[in-house]
Amino acid sequence: MNHVLSLILGGGRGTRLFPLTKSRSKPAMPLAGRYRLIDIPISNCINSGLNHIYVLTQFLSASLHRHISNTYKFDMFDRGFCEILAAQQTYENNDWYQGTADAIRQNMRYITDDYDEVLILSGDQLYRMDYRELLETHRRSGADVTISVLPVEKSAISGFGIVRVGDDGRILGFLEKPKSEIEAEPFRAPPEWLMRQNINAQGRDYVANMGIYVFNRPFLEYVLTAPLKDGKPPTDFGKDIFPNIYHKHHVYAHIFDDFWEDLGTIRAYWEVSLALCDDQPRFEFHSPRGVIYTRVRNLPPSRISNAQLEKVRMAEGCVVQADAVIRRSIIGVRSRICRGVHIEQTVLTGADRIESDADREENARRGRINLGIGEGTMIRGAIIDKDCRIGKNVRIENDRGINFLHEDTNKNAMYYIRDGIIVIPRGTTIPDGTRIPSTEER
Repeated sequence: MNHVLSLILGGGRGTRLFPLTKSRSKPAMPLAGRYRLIDIPISNCINSGLNHIYVLTQFLSASLHRHISNTYKFDMFDRGFCEILAAQQTYENNDWYQGTADAIRQNMRYITDDYDEVLILSGDQLYRMDYRELLETHRRSGADVTISVLPVEKSAISGFGIVRVGDDGRILGFLEKPKSEIEAEPFRAPPEWLMRQNINAQGRDYVANMGIYVFNRPFLEYVLTAPLKDGKPPTDFGKDIFPNIYHKHHVYAHIFDDFWEDLGTIRAYWEVSLALCDDQPRFEFHSPRGVIYTRVRNLPPSRISNAQLEKVRMAEGCVVQADAVIRRSIIGVRSRICRGVHIEQTVLTGADRIESDADREENARRGRINLGIGEGTMIRGAIIDKDCRIGKNVRIENDRGINFLHEDTNKNAMYYIRDGIIVIPRGTTIPDGTRIPSTEER
């Protein structure tokens, strides 16, 4: 494992997650109240015995850099590292990353001949994988590159790149986000191959590219430098490289059959977050198969006073006052929820600091609303980003089923509605008695 280098692509802009990505990159997104999305692939690497890790960043990466540098510090004697490779101008290239392959190519100087294999990962997916199994498949098959694939149903293939797999596991074709059943039909996975992988397909007749790859290092260097038919270098693995190499080189599939989600939209982020609150969630952060790590904050235990909580994940450093009711919700670090608040089906990401009694007295003198959720407020079906100040007797509920509102990313709106979910941007102050959506929009 010391001869495997892990590269995590963490430069995603995450436009479909706006406004949650207004001030942060997608891999820096809060998760389950105390984690960040980038913790998932880094923890999977650590649990797989891989501790030579680079995270490639580009877009709004300050908070991501801070989180990684404060969290992942390896023993000085084992030569492990988790370091950041930020997009930078060089003598060879002065452009931003143009795609996944271009991001790797611009950092080839760090992929030295100390490594035999390169593991390429995405920084914005929720799953648990032992990469040693993927590497075993790669080595046993004698592949130049191995792609991790996921069994999916026909109804889901329009959102994936799907692959055609032979009986021996070799990949025989690629199709990016098929538009019709006719073009997808030749890509049905061989039942015999699925059975040999101990997969109970149950209608999942296609396999999708997960964006997780293992390359032999010399082969990676070759495909990144070989020009395409138009003479230009490839910029993306899924669109440029794989469709042009599978028929001439050994490209194999490694099947993965467990929980996996790409939190690429507001609704997907909201639904997966709330599903983590269920009695038996499909994904757990503390498991014998591998713990998910994150920053140690040294916060006090949460304090709850005569409140009603049902199916709630609550992080440390929170205060919940009397008569509050919280159902199937995420309550993030340092959240303060005042008396009589009612919260349902909501992701509350918390705050970056705890206001003291003196801070709240100063807020009262200045007529400023405190950090957290004010008395008597009701929130249902929403995402409240960090450091919001929500006043007393506010009502936040999309009871009219508005689907989209305030799509302009340059607009500093008090709230947005995307995929039917109300999103309160980071650091927003909402005055006492506000109704969201407003009366006019209702």
